[in-house]
Amino acid sequence: MNSQEIHARLKHPVIDSDAHWLEFGPMMKERIAKIAGPKVAECFDGLDSLIGEAQRMGPDGRRHHRAAHPGFWQLPMANTRDRATAMMPGLLYERLDELGLDFCVMYPTGAAAATEDKDLQRQAMRAFNTFAAEYFADYSDRLTPVAVIPTATPEEAIEELEYATGTLGMKAALFSGMIPRPAPAAADGDAGAARLGYWYDVLGLDSIHDYDPLWQKCVELGISPTFHAAGRGYALRRSPSNFTYNHIGHFASTAEAICKAMFLGGVSRRFPTLTMAFLEGGVSYACQLYADLIGHWNIRNPQALEVVNPENLDHEGLIELARRYGPEDMARLMVDREAALCAAMNAQISVDTGGEPTLDDFAACGIERVEDFRELFGNFYFGCEADDRMNVWAFNDRVNPLGTRINALFSSDIGHFDVADMTEVLEEAHELVDDGLMTADDFKAFTFENPVHFWTSGNRDFFKGTAVEADVEALLGEAGMAAGG
Repeated sequence: MNSQEIHARLKHPVIDSDAHWLEFGPMMKERIAKIAGPKVAECFDGLDSLIGEAQRMGPDGRRHHRAAHPGFWQLPMANTRDRATAMMPGLLYERLDELGLDFCVMYPTGAAAATEDKDLQRQAMRAFNTFAAEYFADYSDRLTPVAVIPTATPEEAIEELEYATGTLGMKAALFSGMIPRPAPAAADGDAGAARLGYWYDVLGLDSIHDYDPLWQKCVELGISPTFHAAGRGYALRRSPSNFTYNHIGHFASTAEAICKAMFLGGVSRRFPTLTMAFLEGGVSYACQLYADLIGHWNIRNPQALEVVNPENLDHEGLIELARRYGPEDMARLMVDREAALCAAMNAQISVDTGGEPTLDDFAACGIERVEDFRELFGNFYFGCEADDRMNVWAFNDRVNPLGTRINALFSSDIGHFDVADMTEVLEEAHELVDDGLMTADDFKAFTFENPVHFWTSGNRDFFKGTAVEADVEALLGEAGMAAGG
């Protein structure tokens, strides 16, 4: 069956939580110039430097500079109709039934303002959001664009979020989730800090800013933050010769970092109604992260830490065992208690905790019982592309700890190079049902229920006035009756 035939057999709509549109650069810059002036529009002229400069270096030049092989040939070309569909909302709107999609949340592709001028960059992002809102205005019953929200500081994020929702009427938002910042020690002339150059602020944990006011503002405005950070070009994804090496897993790596920070930083504890989505990385890393968090809590919670607390070492008992079973020099040296604590790394590093106010890595989460993980992790949703076989893991409550089903979101990624034919996306997603790996109920949760619960978690009227409003209301009504019953 093709996607249209599959859709005809479904008893529910299909909501795409991560469809992409391609900005036609010349037109976009012309319109942005009308919105905010030519100087702001010029900010989008430098986007080529992000990819083109590294590409033009060639393999030898990139190896010399240790620059990563950049993304190249990332847009549909052979399928001209699909290329046009990604660029033209009117054509996508006309083809939605052919694609088997009922409603799409539209993410931009090149909405990055290449300028060092922070104020100009803010103006550029606001102008881009204005352009996007106007571009999709006539198709709002089936397509909605996201606002791009800069997050270098919580204050700027709040200001832009208020403008996007209040003035532009946008109801979905994409947040910058990883902010490169210089290490504070670099300013003090520390050679080590200068060598590292910068670190990534993942907002939820160890940030130099308090982002709680931003999360509170999201709750007030009914916005569920989404993150879509790239991880190519640094750390272990910096091959100068191989794009695929750099590309595999890069979205998952950044999404895991941000999600992990939000969890361990206690964001989902302090804001229990706030949901967040991490897009394009799939769900397998999320299942692993969920299991790892629980596994680490089991062995690193305050009670479990007593097992490795140096104060609990039986010094005399250890000496006695060394005298009976160890070499003479071990027993002799072990008489000194400080020396007795040394092992493996020839250091007493486990004794000094560095003045930490708490040794509980989960303190911000307020974990009192293992079941708390299921509740707190339930605030997170994960965008999954149609051809990812690992999507089934999200629904395997026999494998996931505590019988948990992880919140997977159908996210097509149409418009980009990894979707060769838009008409096959729903077909590919349904193959997991055809192969007996996912049930029809799982598929309904994947393509309809989970997206509805995510997008309406903060804004009950997210789908009001859309083509799926009646189905959404029926679902939420059933959920309300189940909760009340």
